[in-house]
Amino acid sequence: MPKLVWLNGQVMPLETATTSVADHAHLYGDGLFEGIRIYNSLVWKLDEHLERLYHGIRLLGFHMHIECAELRKTLLDVCSQAQISDGYIRLNVTRGTGLGLDPKGIDTTPNVMIMVSTLALYPQEAYEMGLSVVTSSIRVISADALDPRLKCIGRYASNILAKAEANRAGAGEGLMLNALGQIAECTGDNIFLISKGIIRTPHASCGILKGVTRDTVIEIAKEAGYTVEETFLSTFDAFAADEAFLTGTAAEVIPMISLDTKPIGAGTPGPVTRDLMARFRAKTGVEGVPF
Repeated sequence: MPKLVWLNGQVMPLETATTSVADHAHLYGDGLFEGIRIYNSLVWKLDEHLERLYHGIRLLGFHMHIECAELRKTLLDVCSQAQISDGYIRLNVTRGTGLGLDPKGIDTTPNVMIMVSTLALYPQEAYEMGLSVVTSSIRVISADALDPRLKCIGRYASNILAKAEANRAGAGEGLMLNALGQIAECTGDNIFLISKGIIRTPHASCGILKGVTRDTVIEIAKEAGYTVEETFLSTFDAFAADEAFLTGTAAEVIPMISLDTKPIGAGTPGPVTRDLMARFRAKTGVEGVPF
């Protein structure tokens, strides 16, 4: 099936798609993005992703020329043309085009891209066996410097550094702390710890991206009768936990079985983690927006 890119009104194959070297995201990381899943020809949590995108557009002051409803319709149309029943959508909006940091000196017509492709963040065996994680020396950007709810392209330089550090350690993921030493998130995922049946995850004020999948799993867990707490956690809490797992649009729901070579609980995916993975998978492919 074709992997397609819609860029400023034109559809082209992914392999031949290009953008301007003077795009402000290319020059300064001055852009926003969303990663969105397709399951069984249904776009998962589309409206939640678009809501976050347009909140970011407003906060960054982009002169967005496409209304949300129009972008939604365009995205679904590109998905239909791509004919990828299970895939990954990358949606980018950048401030505009032109050299120079000052937005007054550039063409502030946003560049908008919709890429319909596929993505596997982790190997399939990691979902069965679980991920080993190491604590990264790279801290998340402080919330008083850049609001972590803003899914800004430039923000991810620190996440990439932390991921490279985890790769060098031979780990599946890197755990990032905030300036206070509290657990924030992994390089591309939110984190959950389970102790005595209670599910805990870092509070939004800890410097985390408030992930769409994170919110979905919290909702699923509460519906299933679990107690979920958004709180402040340290690495001590991770070592004392019975289970742990990570969530993200690209990651979905994946077990975390160790931190810094020390096993979490039994060192295998636990029953609550497996239950929530199954409940999450049961919803994908039957809920979503058709194209």
